Formats: sequence, C-alpha cells, structure tokens
Amino acid sequence: MRWLTLTLVTLLIALQWPLWFGKGSWLRVWQLDKQLQEQRAVTQKLIARNAALDAEVRDLKQGTDAIEERARNELGMIRNGEVFFQLLDPATATKH
Repeated sequence: MRWLTLTLVTLLIALQWPLWFGKGSWLRVWQLDKQLQEQRAVTQKLIARNAALDAEVRDLKQGTDAIEERARNELGMIRNGEVFFQLLDPATATKH
C-alpha cells in the first residue's frame, strides 16, 4: 500500500509539473497577462496622444485661431495696431 501511495503521488507530481513550471505554465500565463496589461496602458496613452494631435491638425487646417495662438505663444508675434504688455510677477522680479 505504501508503494502504491508513493507511486500515485509521484505520478501526480509528474502530471502537475508541466502545468505549473512547463512551457505553457500558469506562471508564464501570469507573466504574459502582466505584459499585456502594461502594453494596453501604453497603447491607451498613445491613442490619447494621437487624438490630441489629430485634433490639433484639424484645427490648424480649418481655422485661423490655432495658427494665431501659435504665432503669439511660440513666435511672440502681435497684430498690427496691437500693443504688447508684459506683466512681471513682483515676487520673481529681481531688484536692482
């Protein structure tokens, strides 16, 4: 009876080994699931970035407001007849 129990336990371990530690094991499935979740998070960020870029491109193609805003912010341009005022924060301004 003892040999039969030992044989059955050995057989059970031999059958369970590939399930837990083999090529297609549960550990590997858990690792792949974690990688999949990380990749989905990266993909969602890229989708959001692409949507923002698409909206910006559409705005630049269709309207002049976006072009004017970029010209003002990035190039420091002003319209004819406008007066540019720059307000400095007193806390950050240096005293001479």
